[in-house]
Amino acid sequence: MATARQSDEENSSGSGSDVSDESNSDGNSDIETDCQPYGKEPCKYYNSQGCKAEQCSYLHLCRYALRGSCRYGSKCKLEHPRAGRESSGDSSRPSDPSTSSDPKLTDGRCYQWQLNDGEGWFDVDNDHILEAQYSLPHSKGIKIYNTPYGAVSMDFNRMRVFVKSLRVRRLDDGKTVWIWYCTLSKRWTKYGGKDSKGNPSPVKSYDIEQKFQSDPAGSYTFTVGADNFEIKFKEMRQVTEKRKRKVARRPLYRPKVSSTAASALQNLSLDDKPKWQWGDTGAWHDFKRRDGTPTVCSDEIEKKYVQNPTGSMTFKVNGNSYKLDFKAMTQINLKTKKSRNIRRLMLI
Repeated sequence: MATARQSDEENSSGSGSDVSDESNSDGNSDIETDCQPYGKEPCKYYNSQGCKAEQCSYLHLCRYALRGSCRYGSKCKLEHPRAGRESSGDSSRPSDPSTSSDPKLTDGRCYQWQLNDGEGWFDVDNDHILEAQYSLPHSKGIKIYNTPYGAVSMDFNRMRVFVKSLRVRRLDDGKTVWIWYCTLSKRWTKYGGKDSKGNPSPVKSYDIEQKFQSDPAGSYTFTVGADNFEIKFKEMRQVTEKRKRKVARRPLYRPKVSSTAASALQNLSLDDKPKWQWGDTGAWHDFKRRDGTPTVCSDEIEKKYVQNPTGSMTFKVNGNSYKLDFKAMTQINLKTKKSRNIRRLMLI
């Protein structure tokens, strides 16, 4: 079983009104968010003595490559999925998902997170937790526990592991909806929707992704008023003549297991549980009960979080109601609408 925690949120700077995500509209409202497995199986004849059918309805691909465990790697005589020709002994790390549009196919699941120690790829248990954290644009990385190698820290931006002998990769079923974000007023904001004045966004994630798929090393340009903007894919930056902003490309989260499996996180000891904090005037404060004041503590937040990493919860303090939005990582006063950042601190 792998147990995961999010790293500190990514701090960003800059202000302005380049993009906004006040509405949830992103041009993809008709996309099915539940897991839709890859529909075909590898041809058993192709994988043994050769398939002679003129129009075979099964995949003519190496079945072991589809599982991510082909021992022959690039020397395999059978066809591998795109970007899947990797020798288990190859020291090069997998492609960064932010700068590559070529997915490796899963064995039928929505996604598969795997580690490689030089002997081949093996699945990370409970990888829906990794996927949920990876889908959040502010999440730099995660730390997983109870692997054959102990605790392992991952860097999502570079898609690498902080252990020289290990590599990490995310396999994809080819049906992931990718969402693009930009930093705005120190927060990650989704391309799409309307700005604070109700004006529709000039660009949507879908448009950016279409351009990215056609040329991952290229760029996407658009205009707002008299200003020209360019999203440079290799740099993952949105640039104008006067300003540069960070850009992120993350998947729309698709749950593939029940919340019961996620509750495995609750088996951690008290010392191992992540710490939840809220930010105010440049400082971070722990969620905890103070002098009998009815509020919420880290353990209660963590319990709700592992049940649904993209959900929310509400609580009261001195008669005021607050909402914690796990996807946006914000705390909102439901009466005044004042918003504060929150974070799930990874303990290393």
